[in-house]
Amino acid sequence: MFYADPNPAGKPAVLLLHGLGTDGQSWGFQIPALLSNGVRPIILDIPGFGKSSYGKRNWNIPGVAAEIARMMVDVLPSPLSLVGISMGGTIAIQIALDFPECVERLVLVNTFASLRPRRLRDMAFLITRYMRVNLLGIEAQAELAAQRIFPEPDQEPLRKILIATILQSDPAVYRAAMRSLGLFNVKSRLAEIRKPTLVVTGTLDSTVPPAVQAVLAARISGAKQVLIPGGRHGVIADHPELFNQVLLDFLLG
Repeated sequence: MFYADPNPAGKPAVLLLHGLGTDGQSWGFQIPALLSNGVRPIILDIPGFGKSSYGKRNWNIPGVAAEIARMMVDVLPSPLSLVGISMGGTIAIQIALDFPECVERLVLVNTFASLRPRRLRDMAFLITRYMRVNLLGIEAQAELAAQRIFPEPDQEPLRKILIATILQSDPAVYRAAMRSLGLFNVKSRLAEIRKPTLVVTGTLDSTVPPAVQAVLAARISGAKQVLIPGGRHGVIADHPELFNQVLLDFLLG
């Protein structure tokens, strides 16, 4: 499992968990801010993505969460804080539920406990994504996702980076991850989480609607939700300065 640890003497230690189809480099807007504030960011490529291989069959969130938790115990200074966006957030939730002794704090960014669309257009988008990746291949899905996450004309460089990164993914792992995310449902277990938790929500996130994210804040005891005005699903890249300040206030407060 590949990870980078650029400031091993820093505190607190924070494990960064990226979204679907990306890798640890997607936290590029956060690393300088974390380092300059003395934090120890541990930048992981989730198994099956980036430089981390996945040697098992049937990629799934509980299995990947267990692998990461084992690494946290064997290699990293657990307990530590978990910061996860989208898919990375679901894995962070799963670790907090199954391996609470590994977790100090949780930061859940544009993620969910169960993605069950309430609106027809949201359901249509998810079905379209699944059909495109299975019928047309990962490239068609990459283009759709990039346009949805970074829709503004001046975000073309971000779209190109996202597409290129998704295209490096193992297609079988990518499809399996999409299935696992679609089936993920831990709403009934959220009350088990007893760690300080911050839910960060982009107000314009159309991939994981804010109302879906609000469930996390409502059901995790003591959780706080912070809204990033104008932020979309890629809030760590489209509003990095505000996101970084919110993140640091929680980690260092």
